[in-house]
Amino acid sequence: MSEVATGVSMFERIGGAVTIDRLVEAFYGKMDTLPEARTIRTMHAPDLGSVKNVLKRYLSEWTGGPKLYSPEKGHPRLRQRHMGFAIGNAERDAWLLCMRGALAETVADDGARQELDVALTKLADWMRNQAGNPHDAGTARP
Repeated sequence: MSEVATGVSMFERIGGAVTIDRLVEAFYGKMDTLPEARTIRTMHAPDLGSVKNVLKRYLSEWTGGPKLYSPEKGHPRLRQRHMGFAIGNAERDAWLLCMRGALAETVADDGARQELDVALTKLADWMRNQAGNPHDAGTARP
């Protein structure tokens, strides 16, 4: 994520660690309760504690906050780390449904929320790893 012209990171714009924590809790709360998210919820262990902590650390760093993810995990390599899971359009859409709901609940700044939505939508789209994904070599259309 880039900083706005004022030099304020997205992390700071949205309220820092408190908002990241709330965002991740709301995201996984939605994953636990929305019927549309059942498929992606089954990709996770019953106890979400460790995955919540990883996402909090990742999002803190991704939004320009403290480097909490890369010192422990190295480069995110998100797509590679998720290759063991079948992620197609339905899974992407379910993930985005949960994340957009969490953003709506936790990020008060409309502009920041919209910027995050655009960036997270691109990220979720990139994560698709099923046949026909235009991001994969040999399948891209001109």
